[in-house]
Amino acid sequence: MRPLKIGITCYPTVGGSGVVATELGIRLAERGHEIHFITSSLPFRLQQVHPNIFFHEVVVNQYQVFRYPPYDLTLASKMAEVARKHELDLLHVHYAVPHAISASLAKDMLGGDVKVMTTLHGTDITVLAEDPSLANIIEHGINRSDQVTAVSDFLVKQTYDMLDIKNSIDTVYNFVDERELVDVNRHLIREQFNIQDDEKVIVHMSNFRGVKRVDDVIRAFALIQSQVKSKLYLIGDGPDRHVMETLVKSLGLDDCVFFLGNQMQVFQLLAIGDVKLLLSEKESFGLAALEAMSVGVPVIGANIGGISEVVVHEETGIIVPVYEYEQAAEEAVRLLADKETWQRYSANSRKRALTNFSKDVIVPQYEALYYRMLQDACH
Repeated sequence: MRPLKIGITCYPTVGGSGVVATELGIRLAERGHEIHFITSSLPFRLQQVHPNIFFHEVVVNQYQVFRYPPYDLTLASKMAEVARKHELDLLHVHYAVPHAISASLAKDMLGGDVKVMTTLHGTDITVLAEDPSLANIIEHGINRSDQVTAVSDFLVKQTYDMLDIKNSIDTVYNFVDERELVDVNRHLIREQFNIQDDEKVIVHMSNFRGVKRVDDVIRAFALIQSQVKSKLYLIGDGPDRHVMETLVKSLGLDDCVFFLGNQMQVFQLLAIGDVKLLLSEKESFGLAALEAMSVGVPVIGANIGGISEVVVHEETGIIVPVYEYEQAAEEAVRLLADKETWQRYSANSRKRALTNFSKDVIVPQYEALYYRMLQDACH
């Protein structure tokens, strides 16, 4: 199969869809494909130079006639420009709005000479598609795509349930790259953080939005900490951070809860954990759970969305009812007290992450869909 020229568009800031899209682009470039990122700024995870990776910034000019800058139109124009100039085979857009719509416009501008794959990541369906003002345009963007993927079986079903979708949707899970784990040294990092041998560490990573239920994580930790000498490390940032800091203070947990903000070395930080709490009320996949499992940290997650497709109950962690933070705390205390079970969950977590969700398993699935999409176009 010949190497492909692929345009990738995603939200470049911190967040699961942007992380996955960027990592996918990097791995595809390593496999010989020519990758063109077409985004509003350099993607957060695109930190190293690669000869097969190119960046095209989408710059929106400010005109007084527009109350809101027309980013979607400017993006479509840039997609068409890059696709024409570099003879792209396809545009792979992550997140339905506005990226799928912009790609559809770009394809029209090019007379259909470029194919479009749309990957659904979660809130573009589970949240935005509930908005009547957006549902029709999301539906249109998905149906105009030549290929559609979603990051979990749950999200595939949710999309069909919520929208009138004519296209088939393939599940392609998120992935981890085991090379990023080579330098992870749990014991050394715990020493650097001055974590004592008799202390347990709870970790959580998210974008600190309401759907992530960070307040439930903190309340669960308060119950855990009352029974087990422990610390909570919160990785990430977002609109609810100040509220969560206030909650920590009100619960008298200032000395044992640490807000680390957005971080690049997430595997290093997750590795200090004994348990990862993921108690979201919406979670189409749970990339943070997968990343924790890859460094051997068992996950206690809510029974919603795609979490149970990643975390296997009583094998790699524990699944609890959403909103039941007291039960999450009870399960965490029980697991932290049972060394043998913890070690089994830890080993199983790492094995499952690096076997079922390895880059060597997932990236070829995207490649196969690219070639199938382009082959179908020839018939």
